[in-house]
Amino acid sequence: MSHLLHADIHAPMSDHLITDLPSLEALFGPVATPSIAKEADHLHPLYARWIEHARFAVLATNGPHGLDVSPRGDPGPLARIVDDHTLLLPERRGNNRIDSLRNLIADPRISLIFLIPGIGETVRIRGRAQICVAPDLLESFAVEGKKPTCVLRITVEKVFFQCARSILRSRLWHREEHDTAKVPTPGTMLAALTQGGIDGPSYDSALPKRQRESLY
Repeated sequence: MSHLLHADIHAPMSDHLITDLPSLEALFGPVATPSIAKEADHLHPLYARWIEHARFAVLATNGPHGLDVSPRGDPGPLARIVDDHTLLLPERRGNNRIDSLRNLIADPRISLIFLIPGIGETVRIRGRAQICVAPDLLESFAVEGKKPTCVLRITVEKVFFQCARSILRSRLWHREEHDTAKVPTPGTMLAALTQGGIDGPSYDSALPKRQRESLY
C-alpha cells in the first residue's frame, strides 16, 4: 500500500505498461553469464546435495481455475532424490483443499523453490509431476507410523539456484527485526471472513494442539 500512496494516482497507468518482449528485455538489459551458466537440465550432484538439506519448499502449479502456490515441509530431506532426473515429494495430511493436486490432474507442470533457513540462496526446479499411491512407496515415507496420502513423482527438467538478493533485502532470516504483533491470527481472519460464524479466539486457542496432533 505504501507504494500506491506515493504514486501519482491520477496518471493513466496504461501509458506506462510493458506489453512486448523486446521492451521488457530492454528494460532489464542482458542476462549475466553466471545466471545462464548455473542452469542445468538435471540434478547436478551439488544441486542434489543442496536439496538433501532442505526441509521446506514452495510448490507452484497451474490448472483450469488458475495458478496455485502452496508450502511443503517435512523432516529433512523434504524431497527424496531417486536419480538425476527424478524427485519424490510426499503429500502429507492437510486441509483437503488439494488445490495443487487438482491442478496436476489437469496440467502436470510443476515448479518448486527450496529454502534453507540462514542461507540466502534458494534452489528452483521446474518439471512435471505424477500422483502416485503405490503402497510400498507410501509406506517408505511413513513418519510416526503415518503414511502420506500420496507421493508426487517429479521429473526434473530445469534446475538452478536463485541469488540471495530478495532474502537479503527482506532480512527474512533476521527474526528479531520482524514485528509480528499486529499480524492477524488465523482465528481473527476466519472470524472476519465468516462475519463471526467462526469464533476467532476459540479457533486460535485450539489451533496449536490441533496442529500438533494432526501433523501426520
